[in-house]
Amino acid sequence: MVTAKLLFEMDAEKVCKQIDSFIQGMIETSKTKGLIVGLSGGIDSAVCAALAVRAIGKEKVLGLIEPNAKLDPAYEEDARIHAKQLGIEVKKIAITDMVAAFITNADVEIAKNQLALGNVMARLRMVINYAYANHMNYLVLGTSNKSELMVGYVTKYGDGGVDFEPCGDLYKTQIRMLAKHLKIPEEIITKAPSAGLWDGQTDEAEMGITYDTLDLILLAKEKNYSKEQIIEELQIEEALFDKVDKMIKNSEHKRKMPPILKLDF
Repeated sequence: MVTAKLLFEMDAEKVCKQIDSFIQGMIETSKTKGLIVGLSGGIDSAVCAALAVRAIGKEKVLGLIEPNAKLDPAYEEDARIHAKQLGIEVKKIAITDMVAAFITNADVEIAKNQLALGNVMARLRMVINYAYANHMNYLVLGTSNKSELMVGYVTKYGDGGVDFEPCGDLYKTQIRMLAKHLKIPEEIITKAPSAGLWDGQTDEAEMGITYDTLDLILLAKEKNYSKEQIIEELQIEEALFDKVDKMIKNSEHKRKMPPILKLDF
C-alpha cells in the first residue's frame, strides 16, 4: 500500500547531517565564502536558510528579499522574523520598478501574459541573486523541493537557476517534517505556499493539486507502482494521475542541461 508512513518516515537529524556535509562540500570545492538565499517567507526558503546557517554559520549567509508589487506583506514580515531568529544579514531589493520597466518596454501582449510575466519576475530575482553572489564570492543556494522539481513547478533560469539544491531530494511533505525539526515558525509552516507572482497566487491552485496528493502520486511512481495500483490505492481520478504524469514528462527539459548537438566533422 502507498501509505503516509512510507512517505513521512524519515530521520530528520540524519537528513540534516547529510545536508550539512553536502553544503560544506560545495563551499569547499568551489572555493567560495558563503551562500546567497532568496527569502520568500515560505517554508522552503526558511528551511534552506536554517540549513545553511547550521552548515556554515550565520556570518556566511546572506538572505535576499525580492518582493514585487503583488507580494503579500506578510511574507516579507515572516521572512524577516525568521532571518532575525537565525541571526543572518538581510537585504531587500524590490523588483517592482524592474518589472514596470519591462512592461513599459516589452510587447504589449507579452506584458499581458500572466505566466510569462511571472517567469520574468522569477528570472529577475535570479539575476539579483547572482549579482550578489558574484560580488561576494558566494554560491546561490537553491530552495526547490523534489515535488516541485519532478513536475517542473520551477522557472527555468529563474528559481531553477541556482548552484545547488540541498533539498532537491525531499518531497514537500518531508520539507514540512524538516521544518518542525529545525523549529521553523509555525506560521511559516502552515501558510499556503506561494511564489507571490500575482494577486492570490498559490502553488496548489496553480498546479491544480494539493501537495499531499501530489507527493503520494510521485512516491508511488518512484516505487514503480502501476497506474492502476496508484489510482485504486489513492482513490483518485484517472484524469488526476494523467495530469501529474503529463507534468513530469513535459518538464523533463527543466531537469537537464541544454542539449548540445554533437557534430560529425
